[in-house]
Amino acid sequence: MATDNQSANSAASPSINILAQYVKDLSFENPGAPRSLQARDKAPSININVNVNANPLSETEFDVILSLNAEAKDDTKVLFNAELAYGGVFRISGFPQEHMLPVLFIECPRLLFPFARQIIADATRNGGFPPLMIDPIDFAHMFQQRMAEEQLKAKVATTTPN
Repeated sequence: MATDNQSANSAASPSINILAQYVKDLSFENPGAPRSLQARDKAPSININVNVNANPLSETEFDVILSLNAEAKDDTKVLFNAELAYGGVFRISGFPQEHMLPVLFIECPRLLFPFARQIIADATRNGGFPPLMIDPIDFAHMFQQRMAEEQLKAKVATTTPN
């Protein structure tokens, strides 16, 4: 009887499985090469943008895309621009419905990030620059900001007369 009870508990326990990971889109631009590869007096400014999107594939499977865009500039000249859309197919089960968005927009990209970070580092190194090692990203904070923006948009939409 204890074995049946353990089976029932494990069937309901939350789980996240990565079924596949893939590069959806990768672009590296080095518009000023070879001049952009010359030594500089100061470090370039680097702007990094991050975005996460998720789409259901079935009731328990989801496609999560982590997008990273890194642009390095020396004053006004673009030294390089690296863009990556890195995806993962996840099987997610056993989570209450109210936890699904945080799982999709915090936990899934957190699992994808180290692989995406390495791809960007390799692309910048292969482009002739030092490897760009993107700092860890606080996906929980990003998610909270996104939810706050969505709530504000909803509030504005309901108070704005048509």
